[in-house]
Amino acid sequence: MNLNTPVFSSFTHDGLRLAFFDEGDPSGVPVLLIHGFASTANVNWVHPAWLKTLGDAGYRVIAIDNRGHGASDKPHDAEAYRPWVMAGDAIALLDHLGIAEANLMGYSMGARISVFAALASPHRVRSLVLGGLGIGMTDGVGDWDPIADALLAPSLDAVTHERGRMFRAFAEQTKSDRTALAACIRGSRDLVARSDMAKLDMPALIGVGTKDDIAGSPQQLAALMPEAEALDIPGRDHMLAVGDKVFKQAVLAFYERVAEG
Repeated sequence: MNLNTPVFSSFTHDGLRLAFFDEGDPSGVPVLLIHGFASTANVNWVHPAWLKTLGDAGYRVIAIDNRGHGASDKPHDAEAYRPWVMAGDAIALLDHLGIAEANLMGYSMGARISVFAALASPHRVRSLVLGGLGIGMTDGVGDWDPIADALLAPSLDAVTHERGRMFRAFAEQTKSDRTALAACIRGSRDLVARSDMAKLDMPALIGVGTKDDIAGSPQQLAALMPEAEALDIPGRDHMLAVGDKVFKQAVLAFYERVAEG
């Protein structure tokens, strides 16, 4: 675990102040990291040493705190969290930094945001790494209303739903705005049509833990895309797969292949 927090900056988009960091080699190939629901750029990418891993490999490493999360503004309207709206934040960050094209890497909700960004602006996305979300991208990942209810419950003790307790505890651990997160979980669940996944012809890597009971099959999602490959992350669940060394090694090897064309 790497706890050295980088310096964050901010920019304004859609009337919101959004926080980000821009680290690694300034002249390296840019990688834009998009974290998952109830997480932050630090929790998803710094603490599990993704920043160090990619920075040491010579990449320019950029990560956004999604709206509603971390140091970014936190609207309480569910419509503010539609995935194409948050995808617009990611592309606006590339605009802000003057980056024409980047590798996009998202985990869980961040993977969904990455796909919406790639559909809207395919010329801006050199490659996709989708972690923690497989065929659930198109088929759904179950009923998440209990998670919203858990976030708004008077206390963790009042929550009996197992997955709801997990996310409520995580939100408390990260000192999150639980009202904003409840709005986010209600607004960000739009599915991607299978026919739209087929339009994404950039190289893609889809990594899911073998014990992940949320994401769905990475192989089934990869089969919908012309240039995608699937990765099983052995023995990891939804929370633990993100920092796994197998995942990191696979991503570094994938980026080498992307660079070779």
